[in-house]
Amino acid sequence: MNYKRNLILVVAYNAEKTIGSVIDRINKTLCNSDADILVLDDCSQDKTVEIAEKKSLELLNSNIIVLRNPVNQGYGGNQKIGYQYAIERGYQNVAMVHGDGQYAPEELLRLLEPLLNREAEVVFGSRMISKKSALAGGMPIYKWIGNQVLSNIQNVLLGSNLSEFHSGYRLYSVEALKKIPFERNSNDFHFDTDIIIQVLLAKCRIVELSIPTFYGDEKCYVNGFKYARDVLLSTFKSKLHSWNLFYDRKYDIGQIEFNYDLKLGFISSHSMAIECARPGSNILDIGCGQGLVAKELFKKGAHVVGVDQYAGNSGDSQIRVLQSDLDNGLPEIDISHFDQIYMLDIIEHLKDPEAFMENLRQTSRGKRPELVITTANVAFIIIRLMLLLGSFNYGKKGILDRTHTRLFTFDSLLRLLTESGYSITECRGIPPPYPKAIGLNILSKALLWINTILIGIFPKLFSYQIFVKAKFNPTVDILLNEALNSKINLSGKNNK
Repeated sequence: MNYKRNLILVVAYNAEKTIGSVIDRINKTLCNSDADILVLDDCSQDKTVEIAEKKSLELLNSNIIVLRNPVNQGYGGNQKIGYQYAIERGYQNVAMVHGDGQYAPEELLRLLEPLLNREAEVVFGSRMISKKSALAGGMPIYKWIGNQVLSNIQNVLLGSNLSEFHSGYRLYSVEALKKIPFERNSNDFHFDTDIIIQVLLAKCRIVELSIPTFYGDEKCYVNGFKYARDVLLSTFKSKLHSWNLFYDRKYDIGQIEFNYDLKLGFISSHSMAIECARPGSNILDIGCGQGLVAKELFKKGAHVVGVDQYAGNSGDSQIRVLQSDLDNGLPEIDISHFDQIYMLDIIEHLKDPEAFMENLRQTSRGKRPELVITTANVAFIIIRLMLLLGSFNYGKKGILDRTHTRLFTFDSLLRLLTESGYSITECRGIPPPYPKAIGLNILSKALLWINTILIGIFPKLFSYQIFVKAKFNPTVDILLNEALNSKINLSGKNNK
């Protein structure tokens, strides 16, 4: 079967009074254009399907497809089925029109143009570009005000600049739909909010075009207060997700990030670790990633060797990077050559950190380098509150990064190091990297200051990360050799 380039998705529920007119208007607007029309009925209790099928026969239009969900899926669930239909049938673009006639089909060709010209991946028809025309079109004043209030709040939280979040006139390229997990969205009316957040997260190119507003005598199935609550809750959750304080799979767009940005200019695991570097010292940076910290250590006059699963990550000829999967141990390297060993946010990725730390100490050959180690604090207050609410979801970043295999508290980390043969010389808490979430500004500086004070009072509760400095203790066999050598030296002196 050959499918056309564009799909016009008409979502319908109990629309027997308007569906025939909507199909007529779409058909007249599109004429012989490269488009199919899918009327997707959501288990209506009236004659919506019968009228749609009759209209298809009347128009002698084989490009009109009428489907009926055997079970009501809800406004959002109905869209999911329509978008999946577009993906599976190989359409390039899909435009959603409501079966109640609220959104003018006469605007379809104009709205499709940015998609056809590849100027956008998503097009939203907006009634609020010209706010006065929305009122003139019959939008109730309470909806007009509520629409703008909600949209403004959402723009602030999402860092977007859309004139309207709540229009149901939506057009998507199928490639854009493939980028986002829209199936995880709500089946309710705030599906439209979920999918906007997703296309923003996917960095899809969005174009808004003005559309006329029309309010007739169609029945509204939306509970305004519930809708507003759901919209704000979804938007707020997505913001928490972006801060790595909450996880929701529908906002998990893109690949897992194995590399992390440098956190400088404020108190952080990186700034504290760099501060510890001694000029002229030899430093082994285990799990060096892109080598961002290693480069800063080099600037301080340290000689740095990195170890990472991806060799050549640093891109700096001054820093030697050895390739090694740390779960299989360290590469062939003389640990005793180094004055400081750095393990920044790496121990939580190891399958067997106890064995790794013991092996690291064994290979030091009795030398006593300084260990600088950081890891996330799973007892951080946000995680505790999530547990209290029954939530413990892994995400792409943060304490519950889904690449983490082990999680630590202050006590469990210190116990692991002590039992593995290290002496703790310093242990401190680190606040969350607020500047990475909201920028380095007055607010983030204030939050860092407050959080630092709280860490001073309750470090185990308010620390986002744990910072530890420790000394390698020599193994028993090394201590025995030292004692034997001491005896030999003493015997030599006595003979003299």
